[in-house]
Amino acid sequence: MVTIKVNIGWCNKNYAASVDEQVPGAVVATNKTFEGVKQAIAEAVAFHVEGMQADGDEVAAWLADGDYQFEWILETSALLRSCEKYTSIAAISRATGINEQLLSHYANGIKTPRRQQRERIVEGLHKIGREFLSVV
Repeated sequence: MVTIKVNIGWCNKNYAASVDEQVPGAVVATNKTFEGVKQAIAEAVAFHVEGMQADGDEVAAWLADGDYQFEWILETSALLRSCEKYTSIAAISRATGINEQLLSHYANGIKTPRRQQRERIVEGLHKIGREFLSVV
């Protein structure tokens, strides 16, 4: 089974997804929800493959047979937006020590954090998750 990498970001109040070079051509999808964009990109890949086959283009056997899975690679903006239904920017700010306004800029795609800053955000989300799990 081949893993197709899907990059997901947040732009103009929508999640935007695009596949990496494993699939020839450009395959993109948008949706207002995280689950919706994951479903939309899966449908877009299948539709793209059907179109390639109809046009007589060469399609890898694994792609034609649907023998693939997706790996979701979230930009920081999409990561923060996907966590909104579970926690708030204020809570993430407290867990990470990162200014709430700066986190908001990251969530809206206005600014892009450095690698170390993203790691702090991920660790803060893990910390919040551990707190949720510790509740009995």
